Amino acid sequence: MTDSPAPVRTRVTELLGVDYPIVQAPMGWIARSQLASAVSNAGGMGIIETSSGDLDAVRHEIAKMADLTDKPFGVNIAQAFVRDPGIAQFVIDQGVRFVTTSAGDPTKYTALLKAAGLTVFHVVPTLAAALKAVAAGVDGLVVEGGEGGGFKNPRDVASMVLLPLVAGKVQVPIIAAGGITDGCSMAAAFALGAEGVQMGTRMVSATESPVHDNWKQAIVRAAETDTVFLNRFSKPGLRALRTERTTRLEHQEHVEMSEMSRALELYFGGDMEASIALTGQVAGRIESVAPVRDIIHGTVREFRSRVAALSALL
Repeated sequence: MTDSPAPVRTRVTELLGVDYPIVQAPMGWIARSQLASAVSNAGGMGIIETSSGDLDAVRHEIAKMADLTDKPFGVNIAQAFVRDPGIAQFVIDQGVRFVTTSAGDPTKYTALLKAAGLTVFHVVPTLAAALKAVAAGVDGLVVEGGEGGGFKNPRDVASMVLLPLVAGKVQVPIIAAGGITDGCSMAAAFALGAEGVQMGTRMVSATESPVHDNWKQAIVRAAETDTVFLNRFSKPGLRALRTERTTRLEHQEHVEMSEMSRALELYFGGDMEASIALTGQVAGRIESVAPVRDIIHGTVREFRSRVAALSALL
């Protein structure tokens, strides 16, 4: 095992108590203890999802984290998928110290979570949403570009535009999401104003990801043009891997969420046409399935190398 790279110090690592400002995205059914503990053990911030809606399973996954890691980890509250009105208190009761909130109004849970001593970052796809979240009192923002996979704002904005726009208007630390897979994309995000990054598609394709290998290999084979944006003129917007199913759905004015009713057959059964494989454009840059530790440590080393090379030009 190679030595771990030296810690990266930013406001994000100080707030989260981690060595590296690399956060794993909270993908439904995927962001559970097997993946999250690997991320935390590698020095990043593992996240447990609640968007699948099964809080008994989530409670079990959080309990398993105590056996798998002694490092910090967080929980996500995806408000659009909340079934239990007591979700914020549920998260507080689990004893976690970091939470990301997304897909909803930042004023709904921020005060309660912060009163309980949690650090709160809210996911935003626009400048207006960022300003609203800051006004609500969040500790930081996850600024999510439209090239990322999953549920999106139908009026998507690329990270190259969104990150510096938000960074120029707020004082809180920013975690960049969308298009991040390695050290050069991390360095680019920092140049645009971020102090941390979030990886989704890269973590879906990691060795420790629980999804079926068919999905991982589809990511490895994907070209940069092999995602589709669904519901561009409706809600919720979705960025997904191009398959026969999603190519057909791409031309529909509105895609019903019932199209994802067989998601587990895709996620864990490997039937790529059973549902919608939420995947970002960065799939076109992912060339192999790799262990989480290698992904995170390789990212940090390349990040430092890229920053040093840029500094040498000055």
